[in-house]
This record gives sequence, C-alpha cells and structure tokens, in this order.
Amino acid sequence: MECHIDYHPPANLLEGRVILVTGAGAGIGRAAARSFAEHGATLVLVGRTLAKLEAVYDEIETAGGPQPAIFPLNFEGSTLKEYRDLAETLEREFGRLDGLLHNAGLLGELTPFAHYDPELWARVMHVNVTGPIWMTQALLPLLEASPDASVVLTSSSVGRKGRAHWGAYSVSKFATEGFMQMLAAELEPSTSIRVNTLNPGATRTAMRQRAYPDEDPATLRTPLDIMPTYLWLMGPASRGRTGQAFDAQPPKGAVSASV
Repeated sequence: MECHIDYHPPANLLEGRVILVTGAGAGIGRAAARSFAEHGATLVLVGRTLAKLEAVYDEIETAGGPQPAIFPLNFEGSTLKEYRDLAETLEREFGRLDGLLHNAGLLGELTPFAHYDPELWARVMHVNVTGPIWMTQALLPLLEASPDASVVLTSSSVGRKGRAHWGAYSVSKFATEGFMQMLAAELEPSTSIRVNTLNPGATRTAMRQRAYPDEDPATLRTPLDIMPTYLWLMGPASRGRTGQAFDAQPPKGAVSASV
C-alpha cells in the first residue's frame, strides 16, 4: 500500500516522543534516527557497532537534536535477557516508548534453496524475525504506557510476493508481515498502539548493493529521500492506521502522490 510518500511534516512533529531504532548505525536506520531527532524525538539508538552508533549520536547532537541514548546489541547473538535489560533501562530512563522502528536486517545469500546453507538460514531468521519479535514483547509494557505508540517493522517486496533465490530473506519478510497482522489485531481492541510494516523499496544502501551488484546506485533514491513515510507513520497523522502494509516509494512508473 502506497501512503504519504510526499508527506510534509511539521518541524515539531515528534517533539517529546521517545523512539527506538534498530540498525541505527548506517543506511536507512541512520537516516530515520536523524530525521526523527530533527523533528523533536529523543532517540534510542540500537545496533551492533558501537562506533557507528556513537557517530550518529554525535550527528544528532551537532544538529541540535535531543540527547540520544545508545544501546549496543547484535541481533545475531542477542538473547531474551538483553531484550529485558533494554526494557528495564528504558523504563528507568523514560518510563515509556512512543515509537519502535525495527530496521536491522540480514540479507543472507541469494541462491537456489537447494544450495542454501542451513546455518545461514537460521541466522537470517534470528536477525529478521525471532530477535525483533521477542524485543517487541519485552517492550510492550513501555509501548502501552504511551498515549500514541507506533511500531513499524521493515518489510520488502519479496515478503509480499515470493521470488526465486531470495531464500531466508524472503521467508523472513513474509513472517514479518504475518507477525504484524497478528500483533495489530491483538492490540487494536485494548490499546492505542498501531503496528504496521513498511517496504522501503529500491534504496541506495549497502544491502541493496550486495543484492544488486551491477545496479548503478545513482539511479536509486537515498535513505533520506524516503523518510516522509517513516515520519508519517511515527507521527500522530497515522493514528488509527494499524495492521497495514505500506510502501515508502511509489511503484515503478507511478506518479508520487499521498493518499
């Protein structure tokens, strides 16, 4: 579903909100963290490489954004205890969580399923599905403490229509869509939490370059270019929209328009 790809957010859109971004050290996660902070949010930066998180921290502070928090975590080896420790830390520091962007992901290998390495398959599923699911469970009480919480899970076109050779990544994104639908249906009757997926589309990132090594990156939108939908989903304008699959870019050949 295409939505608000041309959204023009007010400068104070996310003022006073606490938003956690996974994979915040580079690419789309970095752009989202900086954009959310630019619009007033206090960021919790989660990622596997401390130096990258510290660089984003410095960028946010230099730009005049609210002081972020850093929580290093590698989804490949993360445990239930780490998710609970994260929740306890946020409870002490903030008392609630207003936004959660699950952006961290592992591509794995593009190869026929007959040749897929089972250990790599398990790693991709842990990073893309199992880790985010149990982190979300640990953070649910903090999301419920917010009057207007938004959970956004990163999806992909190959998680909506299967494509040959995309293996564990494709399956993990189908699982992400299913988890979103289930959780949104559970939470909608009794909480104000909205849960949606967002497909970034073809974006100039390192993961995209690994998947399409012959593609010219200059022909792709940058992570900053696709931020309007991220901001719309995290802000109050998307209240009442839950259990839906959104796209951050229009289909190829389509004219960009908000709906």
